[in-house]
Amino acid sequence: MKKIFFSFLIFLLTQIGFSQNNLLWQGYFSYNEIKDISVSPTTIYAASENALFSKNTIDNQIKTTNTVDGLSGQTISSIYYSTVFNKTLVGYENGLMIVINEADGTMLNVVDIISKQLPANMKKVNLFMEFEGIVYISCDFGIVQFNLNSMLFGDTYFIGDAGAEISVKQTAVHNGFIYAATNNGVRRASISSKNLNDYKQWELVTAGSWSGIEAFGTELIAVSNSGAVNKYDASTNSFIGLMVLPQPAVDTRANDTYLIITTATSVYVFNKQLSLTRQINNNQIPDYNPVFSCATSIEDVIYIGTKENGLLTTTISTVASFENTTPMGPSRNNIFAFQTTSSSLWAVYGDYDVSYNPYDLDSYGISKLSQAGWLNIPYKTVLGAKSICRIIVNPNKEDEVYASSFFSGLLKIEADEPTVLYDQTNSGLESLTFAGLNYFDVRINGAAFDKSGDLWVTNSRVKNGLKVLKTNGQWQSFSMDNILDSSEDNSFGRMVIDKNGTKWMTTNRDGVVGFNESANTFKKITIGTDTGNLPASDVRAVAVDNRNQLWIGTIKGLRVLSNVGNFQTADQLTANPIIILDDNLAQELLYEQFITAIAVDGANNKWIGTADSGLFMVSPNGQETKYHFTINNSPLPSNIINDIDINSATGEVFIATAKGLISFKGIATKASEDLNNAYVYPNPVRPEYDGTVKIAGLINKANIKITDIAGNLVYEAISEGGTMEWDTTAFGKYKVASGVYMIFISAQDGVETKVKKVMIIR
Repeated sequence: MKKIFFSFLIFLLTQIGFSQNNLLWQGYFSYNEIKDISVSPTTIYAASENALFSKNTIDNQIKTTNTVDGLSGQTISSIYYSTVFNKTLVGYENGLMIVINEADGTMLNVVDIISKQLPANMKKVNLFMEFEGIVYISCDFGIVQFNLNSMLFGDTYFIGDAGAEISVKQTAVHNGFIYAATNNGVRRASISSKNLNDYKQWELVTAGSWSGIEAFGTELIAVSNSGAVNKYDASTNSFIGLMVLPQPAVDTRANDTYLIITTATSVYVFNKQLSLTRQINNNQIPDYNPVFSCATSIEDVIYIGTKENGLLTTTISTVASFENTTPMGPSRNNIFAFQTTSSSLWAVYGDYDVSYNPYDLDSYGISKLSQAGWLNIPYKTVLGAKSICRIIVNPNKEDEVYASSFFSGLLKIEADEPTVLYDQTNSGLESLTFAGLNYFDVRINGAAFDKSGDLWVTNSRVKNGLKVLKTNGQWQSFSMDNILDSSEDNSFGRMVIDKNGTKWMTTNRDGVVGFNESANTFKKITIGTDTGNLPASDVRAVAVDNRNQLWIGTIKGLRVLSNVGNFQTADQLTANPIIILDDNLAQELLYEQFITAIAVDGANNKWIGTADSGLFMVSPNGQETKYHFTINNSPLPSNIINDIDINSATGEVFIATAKGLISFKGIATKASEDLNNAYVYPNPVRPEYDGTVKIAGLINKANIKITDIAGNLVYEAISEGGTMEWDTTAFGKYKVASGVYMIFISAQDGVETKVKKVMIIR
């Protein structure tokens, strides 16, 4: 299969991070899960799951950095800012390290640790410690040197018994020695030794498992895995106990003023006399009741990282309120499903496993992105709805939204406030019964509005699996016993409604089921050459395109029903694969791929998400793969695509991955009904502009002719959708000269016309 790549990276020992056109991509990341923090005298640097942000404490400016800027989508484990070199080091759980030059924003991807011949689960970067221009990197196998001046790795220290790998959590330099807190004791060696890679240079100071070690003034402090805080006694070359924390420490760090030790529920701040100056407990922050992950300070201000609530700030010397300084974003990165409108995006986080098991029973709430920014509706306000797996906006009333819960029913949201939870007690929805009459489990998934404004939803594992909520508030149910092999074993996925009013529902056991209430008829497309020709009965995605074709994504490939209108006349509906030529060999498009989502843009291109191979964009007939985006050639943070939707007004393609929401700014917008709002941009086209001219606000199949001021034709095309591009060449041969160009737009029947002008300056 031919694939067009924006860029392709081959990892060597070191590499420059890939360069993407930031104008094409935008990231919508969550910054709530703080992994680590670092400081300069004026700036706090914070690492979330796979993105960074910094806040200048003087002007309060916040800067974010994510995969669009060149970061990896892998999970971050540590961050360190070097004041001397003005560089930020980002360490990852897989061993990747990225060095950011803060002076110009360039990034260097360093893969030496990834390349080591060690088990993959031993390469995690735990912490950075800088001493005389050398950064000592604590890893799960030992210690690695990195020279900040030459930007090269030095020696690797395997410091366990007989040179074995041991997990080093943190290092510190104290009185001429480098100390390492490990899962097999605190060990030390002379920092001036030329042979630190010789395990014999490292002596065991004390046994046990240790989570942290820090030099604080004239003292050396070590914290054990059990939460015991110890001070080093040089006279006996041993550690003596100071106190025992009620919980294990998750972070230990020191600066010129304070020693700060963090547990999941408390932050302990000690002064130079090792007296407890301030203790901050999470129950002092009732709005969040957070789980702490790390903490540090700049002068008297303390910054506390949390697991789910971002970065909190307060003062040390006086009791003050807490401020949340986290950039706006969704609640989580792992968005399971979402829907866009021309003015907003709604996202949900609930999910189920590959077998449609919802029993993680997550409680994540709902998020909305609008012109005002992100609004996160917390779980405590969604009326107990768990595992919210789908969301849909009423097209006739955008402030009315419905969220499908795969455990609790259907949640209605009005003006951004959850108002009603429909379940087995107050609606036509049903609970599964095989678990017992007193066990309530209402599994609602696919939902779609029809032309009349009625809301259709699927109700899994019950006989009456299709429900409709009428505009008058009445419910109606439809039995699916005769079309499904076993209603009470079936789980529904997505649903779409075509122009004929036929509902197309995906299932995990019976392929795609279609229903049209005008004839009260059910039909299905499933596996078998005589029963639908699907490659698998488990269907996860379905979409109707602009030519009334039904695109079906299964766990083992793609099929297309040539015309949804055949539902009324054909006894058996049959879908077919798309056969393409690859190196003159006939191949099936997306053969054996686990397809998770399909979206159709305004030009009838198909955007297809997969479970582990990233995102494909194919031509209207599927014969050409125009793009194949992965983590290696694009800012996608993950190759696991959960959902795709397109803003029909702007053409922006939103992609929800397992590690973040991102968008690609396409130009295929939905066709307009007339030419009244047709426009051209950019206009004028200046010398420094290297892109295309867009003619937008078009009707479908509009005829576009572009001439110079003398009337000479330089370009002609028929639009597909609402936007068309011109590369400012004369029929692709050469760039046109400076001047004014006339753009003549006419409808297919010639009745409606519009004339626009564009100025080109070379």
